[in-house]
Amino acid sequence: MLAGLLFLLPALPLRALAQELPLVAALSRTDIEVTTGFTGASLVVFGSTEQPIGPGGDEVIVVARGPTRPIVVRRKVSVAGVIWVNGPSARFSGVPGYYVVSGTRPAWQILPEEERLRNALGLDALPLASTGARSPNFRAALLDLERKSGLWLEDSEPVEIAGSRLFHVRLPLPASVPTGDYRVEVLLVRSRRIVARQELEFRVDRVGMADRVATVAQNQPLVYGVVCILFAALAGWLGSVLFRRG
Repeated sequence: MLAGLLFLLPALPLRALAQELPLVAALSRTDIEVTTGFTGASLVVFGSTEQPIGPGGDEVIVVARGPTRPIVVRRKVSVAGVIWVNGPSARFSGVPGYYVVSGTRPAWQILPEEERLRNALGLDALPLASTGARSPNFRAALLDLERKSGLWLEDSEPVEIAGSRLFHVRLPLPASVPTGDYRVEVLLVRSRRIVARQELEFRVDRVGMADRVATVAQNQPLVYGVVCILFAALAGWLGSVLFRRG
C-alpha cells in the first residue's frame, strides 16, 4: 500500500507542495462506472501534511457524503396477532445515500463535542430531520438499515499514516452505491481544532446496459414492468420445458 501511495504522490499539485500548505489531499480516481456486473469498488483518499501526524501531533479526519434522498421509515403493527400492517411512519428528508467517516482516531476523541456535532462527524451527529412520528426509534431504525446496507460506515478502518506526514484511507463502495455526485472532506485537526480542510469530488455513473435499463425503469415504468413480466413468463416456460424433458 505504501508503494502505491508513493506512486500516487506525484499527482499532487507540485506548486502546493512547494508552498508547504498545511494539508494537501487527492483521490486515486474521480469516476466510478456502474455496469450490469458491478459488484462494488473502492477509491483511496491520500495526501500529506506540513507537520507530523499521530499522537501529540496533527490528526486527520476524512468524511465522504453521497447524494441525498428522502426516506420513509414505517413501523409494522400486528392486527389480532395474525397479520402485520403498516403503522406509524417518519419521513426523513435530505438523507445521504452514502456516508463514511474515518480518522487517525475516532472523531469524538479528536474534537470537542460541539465541533464534532457542528461538522456532522459521526452517525450520531448526522442532522436527520423528520416529519410524522417523533419517536427516536425511527431514527435508530434508519441508522440500522443504512449500516446493514454498507452505505453508512463509521471508523470501519482508520486513516493510516505512512512515514510521519503522509496519510491514506480506502473508501469502500458497495454494489448498491447510488449514482450521482459525491463530496469528500479532508480535515486537519491540531490541538483539538480544525485548522485546514480540503474538499474533493468524485462521481458514480451507470454505463452500458445498466444505464439503459435504469433509464427505461425511471422514464417508462409501465414498459419496464411489462418487459419484466414477459421475461419472467418466458423463464417459467423454458423451465417447465426443460423439466418435462428431464
